[in-house]
Amino acid sequence: MPSEAVRPVQAIVLAGGLGTRLRPYTFTVPKPLLPLGDRPLLDHIIAHLARSPVREIILALGYQADLIRAYCGEGDRFAIPIRYVQEARPLGTAGCLALARPLLDPSDPFILMNGDIVTTLDFGDMLAFHRARETWLTVGYIEHEYQSPFGVLQLDGEEIIGIVEKPTTVQPVSAGIYVLSPAAAALVPADTVMTMPELASAVRDAGGRVHGYRITEFWRALETRDHFEELLHDDAVRRAAGLRGGES
Repeated sequence: MPSEAVRPVQAIVLAGGLGTRLRPYTFTVPKPLLPLGDRPLLDHIIAHLARSPVREIILALGYQADLIRAYCGEGDRFAIPIRYVQEARPLGTAGCLALARPLLDPSDPFILMNGDIVTTLDFGDMLAFHRARETWLTVGYIEHEYQSPFGVLQLDGEEIIGIVEKPTTVQPVSAGIYVLSPAAAALVPADTVMTMPELASAVRDAGGRVHGYRITEFWRALETRDHFEELLHDDAVRRAAGLRGGES
């Protein structure tokens, strides 16, 4: 029997987006099925979850759902069960949880992640973090560096007391990976557009806690053609992502 820290959970993958920033690639192929090496992006995501303490995957579909269903089936090719929910209209990052609630175990937390992420994240460690803190919502984050393209003035009234040339700031930004307790999912209204920031506010208003979990492993969100082509052609990035010869 697995320990409490690594007891397998369900995972929801958001795979219904239009992928507008990856056009023209996504005019005919949904973003999760774009080829990354010799397998689709979604194949890499599912394979990593299947190696994690995850016992079942729920795919939240929308755009070109039939193609994704045809590729993934019931999960036999991945050796992990796959089930589906389908949005009639885009409901936001959190909105689909109302559709998924009937499929979720009411006694366990679950993973929620965007379907455009390649990562080597240790999901078991993130789950242990969530359980140890008895939080309702854990938000995975990365530290993003932003370099100003300008020299930044330090002012005292009208007097310039310093100039910092193209300074770099580091900010914690959401990585599109979450762990939620059933109490958090219960706050999502049916057939309602809801973002994750809105759900986080609802959790706090309900007396629950929201924690941030720093992701230190490899992480890339394939939101643009540049991001996608980097993983296709940059050998150093591919090695860091665990992609070798089309395998993850």
